[in-house]
Amino acid sequence: MLLLAMVMLCCAVVAATLALFEPVSGQTSDPRVATRGPIDAAIETPVRIVGAPFVPNVKPRER
Repeated sequence: MLLLAMVMLCCAVVAATLALFEPVSGQTSDPRVATRGPIDAAIETPVRIVGAPFVPNVKPRER
């Protein structure tokens, strides 16, 4: 029980120390802006398939 209390205390100290050095999330220096335009989902890029195509086994008793 003492070991659990010591571990909990050490974790709390580490978390408090990190919280003190973390910058405040409410203050931002510059607004975030998208660098590119929207992506068109209709454009398909060709994909190279390696290996045999998958054929589902719909009749498992027949081979």
